[in-house]
Amino acid sequence: MEFDAVLIAPRRAQSVAQGFWHDRTINDDLDACAASCPDKLALTTLAENGKTTRFTYRELATMADRVAVGLARLGVGRNDVVACQLPNWWQFTITYLACSRIGAVMNPLMHIFRERELSFMLKHGEAKVVIVPKLFRGFDYETMVTALQPGLPELKHLVVVDGTGANSFEALLSGPAWEKETDAQDILTKHRPGPDDVTQLIYTSGTTGEPKGVMHSANTLMSNTIPYAERMKLGSEDVILMASPMAHQTGFLYGLVMPIMLRASAVLLDIWEPKKAIGLILEEGVTFTMASTPFLTDLAKTVTETGIGVPTLRIFLCAGAPIPGPLVEQARAALGAKVVSAWGMTENGAVTLTRLDDADERSFSTDGCPLPGVEVKVVNVDGQALPVGDIGKLMLRACSNFGGYLKRQEWNATDADGWFDTGDLARMDEQGYIRITGRSKDVIIRGGENIPVVEIEALLYRHPAIAMAAIVAYPDERLGERACAVVVPKPGQSIDLPSIVEFLKSQKVALQYIPERLIVRDVMPATPSGKIQKFRLRDLLREDEA
Repeated sequence: MEFDAVLIAPRRAQSVAQGFWHDRTINDDLDACAASCPDKLALTTLAENGKTTRFTYRELATMADRVAVGLARLGVGRNDVVACQLPNWWQFTITYLACSRIGAVMNPLMHIFRERELSFMLKHGEAKVVIVPKLFRGFDYETMVTALQPGLPELKHLVVVDGTGANSFEALLSGPAWEKETDAQDILTKHRPGPDDVTQLIYTSGTTGEPKGVMHSANTLMSNTIPYAERMKLGSEDVILMASPMAHQTGFLYGLVMPIMLRASAVLLDIWEPKKAIGLILEEGVTFTMASTPFLTDLAKTVTETGIGVPTLRIFLCAGAPIPGPLVEQARAALGAKVVSAWGMTENGAVTLTRLDDADERSFSTDGCPLPGVEVKVVNVDGQALPVGDIGKLMLRACSNFGGYLKRQEWNATDADGWFDTGDLARMDEQGYIRITGRSKDVIIRGGENIPVVEIEALLYRHPAIAMAAIVAYPDERLGERACAVVVPKPGQSIDLPSIVEFLKSQKVALQYIPERLIVRDVMPATPSGKIQKFRLRDLLREDEA
């Protein structure tokens, strides 16, 4: 595979000089862990079948070497893509570490992807090997990918975790003692990637259409995890729980890369169940976790209902959607942990985070301030910086900015000065904290007035009968656009437009901002990471109009 990561080389000298790029890879960190703390618990995984698996750093490094040589035996070499569609199992972590040993590139794939997404991503990324579970949550992945193989000429091997045939992960990769073969050391050292080589190919979840293949190097990934860990005051004594999918940048960066970088311990959970999570936090002494708002809601609710506390948990970092104020208060009281809000993208990792010493109010009124090595600005349509408090396009320039979109350089959205157009709208306060107010494509301009979509959605989430809410535009001859609310009611609840109007009026919302149509649905169209796909909602509206 030829990678066109054109955004990396031009900023190398400056990023190294400023101390943001550290010129080390995950290989360096894993080797350091195996040398300095070989018997320390590195990884604990709890799988769907109830089985717990543990690795010390010595065992982790040995298994990474074993699987790396096994991959080489399958013909995987430098810059070959190994796709991995696994839940949060130890094989996921090992596969990335193994790829890094031999200069291969890992392509994490969400376990909920099916034929449509997979056929595009495996073909576009030219994956040579794909690793899947035999079964997860009752679904047969081997059968699905086998049916896709004839249309994927680059795909040479399908490897199946817990498979029963000769193509099982156990038979091909983790079973044989490949690391003891006479040529193993040569394989493991000859093609190790440099810090600017592409190490990860990860697809954006597609809220707007075709997924984009995001390319990252060790330098772009680590220039994010290092300041992130420093702001959260994380170190080698921390135990990090990751229940967010590892195939999502959240799970990958902060559940796989960061614990090894810190010489800390990681705990992986493959299916989110709050009672299981509480058990793991207590058994493993978990101190930190990161997940989206529903995880925080579930955990706080379950702790309150069961009376079983989580005293070791210091920090719950919440990203992916604004956190309602009442939830911060409830979670603070129930968990005793600091709730930190953050905003980021697959292309950059976490961009803004609140600080541990910030008032709790900051976590529900803002999405944090930039990490070291990150600059943000809010601009108008002409690219001019806007005054404090005004809503405009959010631009960022970051040491952790990606290397570009694979085979789609025209979409890189990064100018000659390194400013990346996030596609989001935001406002900034006097202290440099930002608040995401919507996607630029989600702007609703009603009679010349911009509707603050995210703020109205956040209010709808406070309605006692609403489980999920989104606001999208529909055309209007006189005003240009009007707003339509799409909601999923809570079980046993019903909702109508008059009750929504009354509720928003009680929240002192300007009349122009109140949605003028309502669509009630059983489910929302969403990406694998849970983001509502507004382009699908707009399609529904258009069909409704027709």
